[in-house]
Amino acid sequence: MSDRYLITDQNAPYFVTMTIVGWIDVFTRKEQKLVIVDSLKYCQQNKGLMIYGWCLMPSHLHIICAAVGEFGMSEILRDFKKFTSKAIIQQIKEEQESRREWMLQQFRDACSHLKRGQEYKVWQDSNQAKIIYTSKFFYEKLDYIHNNPVEDMLVGRPEEYMFSSARNYAGLDYLLEIIVETQRLITVK
Repeated sequence: MSDRYLITDQNAPYFVTMTIVGWIDVFTRKEQKLVIVDSLKYCQQNKGLMIYGWCLMPSHLHIICAAVGEFGMSEILRDFKKFTSKAIIQQIKEEQESRREWMLQQFRDACSHLKRGQEYKVWQDSNQAKIIYTSKFFYEKLDYIHNNPVEDMLVGRPEEYMFSSARNYAGLDYLLEIIVETQRLITVK
């Protein structure tokens, strides 16, 4: 794996993209999306995850974040992926899902080469983490993630999409508390 996306500073702010294996559209139902929202809230409240922007798309999650406290960014993302993987598989098995067998087979196949004896692999290994080194880069990435649902034709305007921090920045009701002021964000040396 390339060093290009490695998290080198555990407490620096990052633009992170976590993608489902095979780009499978897992997050098409409200319940699956809420697993991600609730898990992000848990990480905020219990692991020191600071979120400045986010957007959950059908096959991936974009997040601009930093870690403060005893847990580093790598630890937080590892635990987040591990927990949400199990929750997603459980939901697929228990709830109405027309693609159940196909999805489970895709997740089985994705880990068939692993030596850990793992039954399912939901997330790709890489977190596509890019360090936020300037305010300009921050706003480029924030604009990019907020416009992702518009580009995908899920909504007409970024603030119409419930599973995004565009609603926070527009002053509308939102699902996830974030830090809007960026002055505290840009602290990379």
